[in-house]
Amino acid sequence: MLPSRLPDQGAVEVTSRYLPADAQAGIGGDWFDVIPLSGARVALVVGDVIGRGLQASAVMGRLRAAVRTLADLDLSPDELLTHLDDLVIQLAQGQGPKPATAVRETGATCLYVVYDPVSRRCAMARAGHPAPVIVLPDGTARSAHVPSGPPLGLGGLPFEAFETELPEGSLLALYTDGLVEGRDHGTGPGTVRLREALTDPPASLERICDDVLDTLLPDRTARPADDVALLLARTRALGADHVRSWSLPAERATVADARKHASEQLTAWGLEELAFTTELVVSELVTNAVRYAHAPIRLRLIRDASSLICEVSDASSTSPRMRRARVLDEGGRGLLLVAQLTERWGTRFTADGKTIWAEQPLAAA
Repeated sequence: MLPSRLPDQGAVEVTSRYLPADAQAGIGGDWFDVIPLSGARVALVVGDVIGRGLQASAVMGRLRAAVRTLADLDLSPDELLTHLDDLVIQLAQGQGPKPATAVRETGATCLYVVYDPVSRRCAMARAGHPAPVIVLPDGTARSAHVPSGPPLGLGGLPFEAFETELPEGSLLALYTDGLVEGRDHGTGPGTVRLREALTDPPASLERICDDVLDTLLPDRTARPADDVALLLARTRALGADHVRSWSLPAERATVADARKHASEQLTAWGLEELAFTTELVVSELVTNAVRYAHAPIRLRLIRDASSLICEVSDASSTSPRMRRARVLDEGGRGLLLVAQLTERWGTRFTADGKTIWAEQPLAAA
């Protein structure tokens, strides 16, 4: 139920380790995940279900699937944890006639991080989980000042997000308490040792992972007292040569200008083969924004390592939906064409409106 391999994405370089406490079953309640998001962003997740063995592993699998579903809605970290908290309560109430006891048995912690390589902004929230360690390129290591929310399953208490800007090449370490809490010491001394281990010189993430485990779990022949999950991510950045954006007036004539901007930028990037599809996508999304939404309207193109992303933002919170046009209908086919000609598309809501995005693989070029 853990990822067999971490997905390809350009926002971060990642590696991971997982050590179950139950050597015979080889399973537990800790989990981690890397989820590509829209706009070249990525979500990093680490969680811990109370207990161990098959029961904890089954709950973990359901929570991991729920996080992936909620991440696809492009929720902020605190909103996602709120929905996940509701799910844990529902799972607990389905276990028997005593919900309060069941909640304690099904409780879990979770840390959810979203990193944007364009702005280099990193947003995170946690539900009873240890804060991640951030190591800057100069070797400075600190625990992120993420407000500690309650564990999942309690309900009624809010989660708070923390946001910071990270230089390119920063290291994020997400982990479960089994890594830093031992039989003879608490999480405090273990976290200090973790920060010290992460500031050592080795550049390879694989080597850093091994060094961390050797430092905090020196007796590798004995199983850890608790499940251990470790996820390391080194941040990348998309510079100005990978991103172009334009502000557009809310006029019908602006659609032709938007197509021209997109075509010229694709030529500059050497992606002329994607011009036809991209112009169609830009035309449809900008037309919808001019017709149904509010100014300001903004067009943005992002070229990362594997995809070309087209985004159109506006000040309306109304999301378009794809519908099946009837034979005599004159409209209603635009989003259907966008969905058919691109790899994926969707809506991302923001504090001041929304962004409609569509993604094409660069392999098509």
